[in-house]
Parts: sequence; structure tokens; C-alpha cells
Amino acid sequence: MAYPPDQLNHNEEIILDLRPHWWFFARQMLALVASIALGIVVLAFTDNGYLSLAVGVLVLASLIWFGLRYVVWTTTNFVITSDRLIVRSGVLSREGVEIPLERVNTVFFRQSFLERLIRSGDLVIESAGEMGSQNFTDIRKPLNVQNEIYRQMEGNENRKFDRAGAGAVAASIPEQIDQLDELRARGVISSEEFEAKKNELLRRM
Repeated sequence: MAYPPDQLNHNEEIILDLRPHWWFFARQMLALVASIALGIVVLAFTDNGYLSLAVGVLVLASLIWFGLRYVVWTTTNFVITSDRLIVRSGVLSREGVEIPLERVNTVFFRQSFLERLIRSGDLVIESAGEMGSQNFTDIRKPLNVQNEIYRQMEGNENRKFDRAGAGAVAASIPEQIDQLDELRARGVISSEEFEAKKNELLRRM
């Protein structure tokens, strides 16, 4: 299930929307495969009805365990947007974490040898405020995700400076128009020159 766009802020864009790595349900998958293999062996080499029933129950329990874990996997999102990091998880009950990019201090990842082989790992995000350090497991290609977070942090900072600069320019334009009006009143510039310059300034707002 993709992260719903109607939950984004104005002018916010989704950069990455990730599910956990398949390692997230590796134990459930292994248990299901093992129980099915055991069931095949029992059916092939024994006629014991009780044993067959027990193995059938084991296969059913493994299948339910795998199915429940798969549903959790489909409803878990690790999202990087242009403004924040969002994690949502849960089926009947939901929980989530949101970290604004401007509050992120450090992002680092951990991978065991096996996780390096399968391109999985954990991300640890240290942020300002009450949340402190947050650990996120079973992330796909954690090094790439770490780099993307830093890119979006830089982009978010640049946009903030651009908005501040644009606001300063917009605030100064009325002052410039007032100064031009004083020049017109003193006869330094003509009314036509005043109107032309005023219109030019207004177009820049």
C-alpha cells in the first residue's frame, strides 16, 4: 500500500516510499517451507493418521504466521519526502514516526555480513527534540537511503534560504515604490517613468 498523497503538506513531494526488505519475514518464510517439506516427507513415507494431522496443523500454523507477517509488511512504509521522514506501520492499530528534515542531525547505518550480501540493514537517525535516536530495521539498501536523506536535507535547507530571500525582496518592493513616488513628487522623474518602474517592480513580487 503506497503512502497516501493526501497526507502530504502543500508543495511536499514523495522522494522514496519503501517497504521493508524481504528479510523482514525470513523466519516466517523459512518455517513455512520447512513445514511443507516435512509434510511431503510424512505423506510419502508414513500412513500414520495422527502424525499426518499434526503436520497438517503445523503447516496451517506456519501459513497463518507467514500471512500475518506479510500483511504487516504490506502496511509498513518508510517514506522520505522533500520535508520530512515518515514511518507508518500496523494493520488494525497503527503507529508512526515523523521527523522533519531540519531536525535530523546524523544518519548512520548498520549491516552484518549477511545483510551486506542481501542489501539490507538498519538505519539509526539522531534528531533534535524529544525523539532523540530512532532505529529503523530491515531497510532496503541502507547506504543509498542514507545518502538520499542527506540530499533532501540539503535541498530542504536551500529551499528555506530561497523562501527567506524571496520574502526579503517582496518586502523591499513597496519601499522602493515609495521612494520612486517621492522622486516623482519632487520632479526628478516623470509620471510615465514612475508608472513604468512601478509596474516592473510589481511583476517581481
